[in-house]
Amino acid sequence: MAGAAARRGHEPAHRGRCRRRRMNERTIAVWDGKVRIRVQSRGSGPALVFLHGPWGLTWDPFLDELAKSFTVHAPEHPGTTPETPDDIHHLDNLWDLVLCYDELFQALGLESVALVGHAFGGMLACELAAAYPARASRLALIAPLGFWRDSDRVVNWMMLDPARLPEYVFRDPTSEAARRMFAVGADPDAATMARVRLAWAMGATGKFIWPLPDKGLKKRIHRVRTPTLLIWGKEDRLVPPVYADEFTRRIASARVQTVDGAGHVPHLERPDAVARMIREFVAG
Repeated sequence: MAGAAARRGHEPAHRGRCRRRRMNERTIAVWDGKVRIRVQSRGSGPALVFLHGPWGLTWDPFLDELAKSFTVHAPEHPGTTPETPDDIHHLDNLWDLVLCYDELFQALGLESVALVGHAFGGMLACELAAAYPARASRLALIAPLGFWRDSDRVVNWMMLDPARLPEYVFRDPTSEAARRMFAVGADPDAATMARVRLAWAMGATGKFIWPLPDKGLKKRIHRVRTPTLLIWGKEDRLVPPVYADEFTRRIASARVQTVDGAGHVPHLERPDAVARMIREFVAG
């Protein structure tokens, strides 16, 4: 993603080298070998899987914080990896995707783990916990999708002018976190490629979200028995915080924590605070 390259450019060289040494990156073929999922892993401690949102995966300060306490596995959703964009065409629906992730967990040797997901990744984490309850020991959902209210509509970010995305995603669209996520750099060719990759990532995830981000989770969510934490930025302009009620009404163990001074990506806007919430939740 565009922000990843920009962020690396602002890191001291020795820090970048250390971070790369600690990173374990592998690509695992699932779905009868037709879908390749790249997984970035770092840290030590109990396993934790992070499922990213609609704009692709960037290893960011939030994941660095989690990696201090957990072995974090962060897969790139099918189609969002620049080298294998066409793999998404082998998946027809959300159930195909859920099965792919079950195969991925098997390949990684992951049994009962903490699942953390943001937005689309939160919806997917919830679907995995419903389909395979034994897979999730804890469920932390950051502004998850999965429901629809006519009175409180989720904003379709795919229909927005790309230049306006930061103001919908971040409380402060001029922040360093926003720059890391959406910066495209000065080189025209690199900027064009970054925009193409962002659009493709939104399409590869949007395939399982739109036209409405309600794919029947309400029929399956009763199967979620694991302790669940919902985290929402108080100023989320994309997925209104009232959607937390849809989850707490249906998951008996669910509780909500809101994040001051944050929009749709509280884990990027206040990484230390959100990582602390998750550490305390998993430890409890």
